[in-house]
Amino acid sequence: MVGCVAALDVGKTNIKALAFDSQGNIVAERSRANAPLPATSICPYLHLDTDGAWRFVVDALRDLAAAVPIDVVSISAHGAAGVLVDDVGDALPPMDYEWAAVRPPFEETLSPCVPRGLNLGRQLFHLHRHHPAGCARARAFLTYPQYWAWRLCGVMASETSSLGCHTDLWRPREADFSSLVDRLGWRRLFPPLRRAWERLGPVKEEVAAATGLKPGALTLCGAHDNNAALAAYLVDRVDPFTVISTGTWVIIMAVGGQGKLDPSADMLANVDVRGRPVPSARFMGGREFAILAGADPAKVGEADVAAVVAANVFALPSFSDQGGPFAGRAGRIEGPKPTTPEGRAALATLYAALMTAHVLERLQAPGELIVEGGFAKTPAFASVLAALAPGRRVVVPASPAGAAEGAAALAHWGAGAAAPKTRVVGPWSVAGLNAYRARWSALVGV
Repeated sequence: MVGCVAALDVGKTNIKALAFDSQGNIVAERSRANAPLPATSICPYLHLDTDGAWRFVVDALRDLAAAVPIDVVSISAHGAAGVLVDDVGDALPPMDYEWAAVRPPFEETLSPCVPRGLNLGRQLFHLHRHHPAGCARARAFLTYPQYWAWRLCGVMASETSSLGCHTDLWRPREADFSSLVDRLGWRRLFPPLRRAWERLGPVKEEVAAATGLKPGALTLCGAHDNNAALAAYLVDRVDPFTVISTGTWVIIMAVGGQGKLDPSADMLANVDVRGRPVPSARFMGGREFAILAGADPAKVGEADVAAVVAANVFALPSFSDQGGPFAGRAGRIEGPKPTTPEGRAALATLYAALMTAHVLERLQAPGELIVEGGFAKTPAFASVLAALAPGRRVVVPASPAGAAEGAAALAHWGAGAAAPKTRVVGPWSVAGLNAYRARWSALVGV
């Protein structure tokens, strides 16, 4: 029986550490912003601050261990990062994906060509082409969750949900490395495959001493963050259903879906922690929401959304230059721009909900809609989405912990893991919303 679990969630924008008790309740939490480091003469590309993140991990685990006895540490992390490591540390600083060929076809990897460094294989190719000395020193290439697991326990592993998320490194249907890996001789860099819930080993003695974790505390292999969030719902749900994972990106995962994937619309197959392909699609919804609403968005009510609809103000994609179904278009606002914080946040909510509804249709995402992550913290997004998807059951979890909660659930995998508690969200009755949606669709050309 596993007791308390420390879950690390290393995202693009934030890094979090949460302690869960044996019943899945959050009992302690720490977080900080996550920012890349600029290019320098020593490292001539935008790169991830792994040293700063490690200092946070150590300090946060010390705080969590002081609050409750931690038995297991589990990690989730975003899928556009990996680290070439030698026997003692980073052989090269890992690239930030907003830096900025050789690619296998979409039919093989189910990974579309996306901007900048979001395809992890592209990052690895760049490092080998331009930094051969550092690559020659490397003993292994670790996807990001497994990199942090290695820092904690010293055991190297590969894992399918991390390899299979828009990396160009994995063939989801065959459950094997892609032709790119073999063509460039990279297979030797990948450690043995382990399941996300497997226990790699106890934390290293120096980690236990620095954090206050008990020496026997175990480290799990870990998972890609969106697939960690999905894993929590695989415990008790029968296919089909759809998880809408929201953070910097909105990732829509259609479990049991049969829709045709269109790489030009940023559709792809993720691979869940069980190793099964999951039809998915995405857009950079959290980033776009912040651009429209501001860094500290106001709370939005039904009347605020109704006012924007009545004023015929439309936010038209895209407000990010990274992926999504309307990649390459410049975002714009049609109609009088809202002047209040509530108006701007309401417009951002409508935009995010309309984009999600559009992607759900394109993906033919089936079943119940589960909204988890950042957009689940307030009722507006889910309530507007419920209005745009009549007849669909829309639920949100009781906890907004998302990927961290999924990472904690991995510690109980196969031993009675509890599924997240959810509640049904009813649709807001916004006059004219259907006509507003039709106008928005006409303006974007769909």
